[in-house]
Amino acid sequence: MSTRIKELREKQARIVAEARERLDLINATTDEARAAELEASHDAAMAEHDRLERLIEREETVSNLETRAAEQRRKQRPISDTGESRAQDDAGEKIEYRHVFAKVICGVAPSDLEPEERAVLKKGLAAFETRTQVAGTNSAGGYTVPVELANQIIISMKAFGPMYDEAICTAITTTSGNIINIPTINDTAKIAAAHTEGADLTDDGGEDVTFGQKSLEAYSLDTEFIKWSWELDMDSIFSMEALLGGLLGERLGRIANRRLTVGTGSSQPNGIVTASTLGKTAASTTAITWDEIIDLEHSVDPAYRSSPRCRYMFNDTTLNAVRKLKDGQGNYLWQAGNVQQGTPGSFNGRPYSINQDMASLGAAAKVMLFGDFSKYFVRKVGSPVIGVMRERFWPQMGIAGLIRFDGELGDTAAVKHLITAAS
Repeated sequence: MSTRIKELREKQARIVAEARERLDLINATTDEARAAELEASHDAAMAEHDRLERLIEREETVSNLETRAAEQRRKQRPISDTGESRAQDDAGEKIEYRHVFAKVICGVAPSDLEPEERAVLKKGLAAFETRTQVAGTNSAGGYTVPVELANQIIISMKAFGPMYDEAICTAITTTSGNIINIPTINDTAKIAAAHTEGADLTDDGGEDVTFGQKSLEAYSLDTEFIKWSWELDMDSIFSMEALLGGLLGERLGRIANRRLTVGTGSSQPNGIVTASTLGKTAASTTAITWDEIIDLEHSVDPAYRSSPRCRYMFNDTTLNAVRKLKDGQGNYLWQAGNVQQGTPGSFNGRPYSINQDMASLGAAAKVMLFGDFSKYFVRKVGSPVIGVMRERFWPQMGIAGLIRFDGELGDTAAVKHLITAAS
């Protein structure tokens, strides 16, 4: 962790402590004007906390980009008198087509290439095609961003979408997009009966197990091509592939999270909000109470509440509202955690996730989820694909992203929502 980020984290911790002190001053004897002043001071402090959080995220992003740029520069030999930038091969690294092709774009004559490089270039050009392929290999003119970027793209997707995080939901990764059928069963209403000595067991089929089935398909989504000039590719201090690949990873993360949250289930994933069942209806259109949150929690069966993946989920504006709620003992439901020790915040003693694709407080809005999120299945077909096209847009380059996934709640009793009043 850099010194700058550490300082910002320490400042956040001080702000949280001061904000809590202000709210602690509000009690039954506090006059209305003073209470309003303390609440306004608290809100301003938490707004500063959130601003610092965004600043920390930017600092971390820039730090990561600078690290990758430094690594990229280390992989390049010094520019020779002829102007070419030669791919590093002193350590026996494999010569890649994209490096050789970049040399030619920058003005190196094919005759000046090493024999191995000419062989790589010849093989790549022979494989180049311009026709669109619907199925099969996707190497016709497209070359993926280096493997080391793939993990960074997936991390970006998780940061912009908790529903894509396998630590929250149950992820099923497959190499193909064939439909996956998941058998379901809900036998919680069935129990055994007392047996009378000498009596025959009932065999009328009334207690037979009833199975169901949920299907996971593979819906494809793509970003549009982003093109950039070869001059920018040469002159930029950053690797444009890495920079744009990270941004496209964020775009894929946003659409994946949105569909996995509020997808309709018709020609798209069945989002967790859409698939959840009613747990509690709030009395107000613009606020929720501690009692209503308790009712939501207890609307979920204790068997699900004991799961390690049981949690709350809501968006940031809802979190802003519930930060001020207290239980019957005057304790805040929201706990900030410890940013120095890496302890995450909790809500009512349980983990929570911020999902910006959930609705804000308003009439008839499903503003809060609670339950066992391991019962929500996210089907991923391979990893997100980021493709870089060089020949097609020559002398410019283009990059685009593709993703295939689906989502379904296997057990609708596992996750329930709190909805505000209609009016």
